[in-house]
Amino acid sequence: MGPVNDSIRIVLVDDENLVRAGLRMILESDPRIDVVGECADGRSAVSLVGSLAPDLVLMDIRMPVMDGLAASEAILLANPGQKILVLTTFNTDDMVLSALKMGASGFLLKDTPPAELMVAINQVAAGRTMLSEAVTKQLIAVAGSRPASSRRDAALERLAVLTEREREIAGAMARGSSNQEIADGLFISLATVKTHIGRVLEKLGADNRVQVALCVFEAEAI
Repeated sequence: MGPVNDSIRIVLVDDENLVRAGLRMILESDPRIDVVGECADGRSAVSLVGSLAPDLVLMDIRMPVMDGLAASEAILLANPGQKILVLTTFNTDDMVLSALKMGASGFLLKDTPPAELMVAINQVAAGRTMLSEAVTKQLIAVAGSRPASSRRDAALERLAVLTEREREIAGAMARGSSNQEIADGLFISLATVKTHIGRVLEKLGADNRVQVALCVFEAEAI
């Protein structure tokens, strides 16, 4: 799934009418973006995404009938590879962590400035993942505040299969660094970075950079 003719087809999912109206206004200020549908609950979102096959879903978490987590899970099960960008107030850490594991393509806070939102949408539509700086810091704080557990041990065991360079790459991915920033920081070529990222994803059994970040956070390895 991806943008066709440089157009990004989006479905908005949020239970607040004013929020959807505001988002639509922001998004449609860009001629490359087409809001093809919107709905106010997760169950409707599952049906709508199935019928419209958008390039990207902008998903709220807390909604009636079916919340954004359950909706995202159902959407990804029926449409593997569907890009979902979650907008959240981030007031429930476990919900956010669950969505990351589920395969959401990105996470932004609802108070993200419009310009940053547009950048994130373009990045996710192009096949990259997006964690805002605020979300990344919060995840690090969440991971750091939790005691050693079987989950941490499991994450450390997964990371143990990586080479030293691959662990450096994984850490940089978790911090939200772009491929170019990783290349510049490690003094290697962009092509080499892409090769390493592919190996990291494969070895960790991760579908995207967000899931790599989650593994690193759970291991408290950054």
